[in-house]
Amino acid sequence: MRVVPACYHKAVLPEHRGNPLIESLPQKVSDADLGVQLSRYPSVMADERLLEPTVRIEYLARLKDLRQPLPIYIDCFRAIETAIKEGYSAKNPLSPTTMNYLHYPVDNRPSIPPVSGFFSPKGCGITVIGESGVGKTCMLEQILNWYPDVIEHQDYNNEVVCVRQIVWLKVDCPADSSIKALCYRIMTELDKKLGCIPIRRAATIPLLLEQIEARIKSCFLGILVIDEMQNLNLAKAGGADRLLSFIHSMMNNLGIPVLFCANPPFNILLAKTLKTARRAESNGYFELSLLENDAEWSLFIDELWLLQWTRTFTPLTTALSDKLFDLSVGNLELAVRIFRESQRIIIGHDFEEITIELLEYSAATTIRASQDAVNEIRLNRSVGFLKRKNTTPAIDKESEGSVTLRNNTEFLSIPGDLSRAQHHEFSLSISELLNSSDFSNKIHDYDLFQRYACQTESMEALQKCGCVCDTLLTQVDEV
Repeated sequence: MRVVPACYHKAVLPEHRGNPLIESLPQKVSDADLGVQLSRYPSVMADERLLEPTVRIEYLARLKDLRQPLPIYIDCFRAIETAIKEGYSAKNPLSPTTMNYLHYPVDNRPSIPPVSGFFSPKGCGITVIGESGVGKTCMLEQILNWYPDVIEHQDYNNEVVCVRQIVWLKVDCPADSSIKALCYRIMTELDKKLGCIPIRRAATIPLLLEQIEARIKSCFLGILVIDEMQNLNLAKAGGADRLLSFIHSMMNNLGIPVLFCANPPFNILLAKTLKTARRAESNGYFELSLLENDAEWSLFIDELWLLQWTRTFTPLTTALSDKLFDLSVGNLELAVRIFRESQRIIIGHDFEEITIELLEYSAATTIRASQDAVNEIRLNRSVGFLKRKNTTPAIDKESEGSVTLRNNTEFLSIPGDLSRAQHHEFSLSISELLNSSDFSNKIHDYDLFQRYACQTESMEALQKCGCVCDTLLTQVDEV
């Protein structure tokens, strides 16, 4: 945990200047510098490859420390950076508005506003979705650790500001979706970062909410990160809704940005209601998926392959890269495990060289519990490559507002209003008629269709009076 004294920098936005909570944050850096600061590359010294085999095997633990930023890291970092500053923009500790916000509960503040007005919360939501092993937690750890845990303020521009500012807090979602359990976890982590003795927790939910509201306010929490949000899917009926409502109330009332981190089932829960989805992704929605065998995979494998403690350094080839990708199906954690096991097996033999056969054997011994899932992913990718695209899709059926085309098992929806005129000149005539100010004067026969509908040969009658034309193609051919 990093506790640093406040060091103030001029804020980028003019409206943020004069706010010690924002100006004490680390200075803004370029994307290039940020990529360097979010990375972590373990070192391999030449003399380490000459050590005894049992010692070199110990060095393999460094493989887990590798952090290779991907492009999505920069995007997620910027979203978190914006959310923190936006939340702090309404909480300047030198403002009368913030003093009123600190001293009164949100639902019990006095009717007379301070000179600078009542507190207007600016909380927002960020959602990070991804399968296990794709690097969600590693990415968030790298981003959050770029900020200090706690910033201690003493004075700002010759004004006394005694504030201990907690920039970020990360907790796991309780498996039972209990509001009380989440409050306890937040309170416990706040106490750890503040270094204070835990106070006695309130017994009832209303009193507990008052406790946590007062604690979050006093420490000026910048962003709350809730991991393992997929636990909501395992909760009893109604638990997920209550917990989400509580989290949203913190965003709305206290102005605390909240980041949700979860496995894919959580996005299905969010999609159930527009309000929940809108709040959860108001400042960004990031989906981390398995890597494809492209430039991002090359970026990762180039750094991973350098971490060899074998006596003979095996150069990276396209065949080795493709094999490790196929065995790990683009899962970063599995790739590291296979590569680590390959070195563990070969270190101490006469020829310490990493081969395709060694990677295959390592995968067979390392990936056992995950093998079924890996095989399913590999099969789905193969089927996707082999699926033949039908060049003449058949119209399956028409639905209101769209046409659905059936292409084998793939359905394509073509949006559009089927009642709208499809010919440009016809459309212009209809628009001109509808927008006419003397619409009634253009109608010469008000009950034409009603009269002919009662006749036995209505279509023939309409054709004779020139109101229906069903021989358009014939007339075009004649022209």
